[in-house]
Amino acid sequence: MIAAIKLGNEILKIDLSKPLDISIPLRHGNKNVSAWYADPPRIEPHREGDFVGSVDQGASINFNDIFFNPHAHGTHTECLGHITERKYSVNQLVDQYFFKARLITIAPEKVGDDLVMSRKQLERNLRGEIPEALVVRTLPNTKDKLSRQYSHTNPPYFTEEAMLFLVKKGIQHLLVDLPSVDKEKDEGALLAHRAFWGLGQTIRTQATITEFIYVSHKIKDGFYMLDLQFAPFENDASPSRPVLYQIL
Repeated sequence: MIAAIKLGNEILKIDLSKPLDISIPLRHGNKNVSAWYADPPRIEPHREGDFVGSVDQGASINFNDIFFNPHAHGTHTECLGHITERKYSVNQLVDQYFFKARLITIAPEKVGDDLVMSRKQLERNLRGEIPEALVVRTLPNTKDKLSRQYSHTNPPYFTEEAMLFLVKKGIQHLLVDLPSVDKEKDEGALLAHRAFWGLGQTIRTQATITEFIYVSHKIKDGFYMLDLQFAPFENDASPSRPVLYQIL
C-alpha cells in the first residue's frame, strides 16, 4: 500500500506494507536488555486471593501484571521532563508522529577510557540535507544489543559539543541504539541531555530523545520516513516503537 505524506513543502511516498521496526521488544526476565542497575522486568499473572490470571493455571483468561522502568528496560522516547524539576509529559509535548529522518552509522572513537560520538564524526556524516529526525546506529552492531546488560559497562555516549552541533543543525528528534546519550557515571552532569533540550539557553520543549533502539545491518544509511509512536503514558518517558519506511 503506497501512501503520500506531505511534510512542509515536500511530498514523500512510502510503502506502508514494508515497515522497518527499530524497537526492542520488552520481555520477562534477565534476557531483556537492561541498564541503570534496575532489576529485570517482570511479566507475570495477576494474583488476587485465589485468582491467578493464567489459563494454564486454571483461569479463563491470561491477565498479566507488568513491572518495568521505561528508561532501563527497552526502547523509549523521553522529553525534557527527564531532567527538569518541572513535570513535563512526553505524551503532552509531542503531537506529531511522522518525520523525515536520516540514518547514519558511527564507530565511536576512543577518548581515554571512554568511547564517544564527537562533533567531528557527526560533521563528516551529516553533509548535505539534515532533516529534523536523526537515527544513529553505532558500531559494532551485533544482535546482542537486543539483550545486553549495560549496567557498569561505561557504554559510548555523545559529547556536549556533538550535541550542541545537532541542536545547531535543527535536529528535533534523536534516536540512538544506546541506553543514554550521556556517560553512564558522570555525577549527574547530563551534559548531552542538557545541551539537546537547551537547558540554560532556549528550552526545546518539543524535542525528544529515543534510546535503546536496534537498527539491523540490513537497513542501509540514508533517508527514511519515521513513524515515532509511543504508549500514551503521562510521564517524562514512555515505551516507544519507532518505525522507518523507505522513501520511494
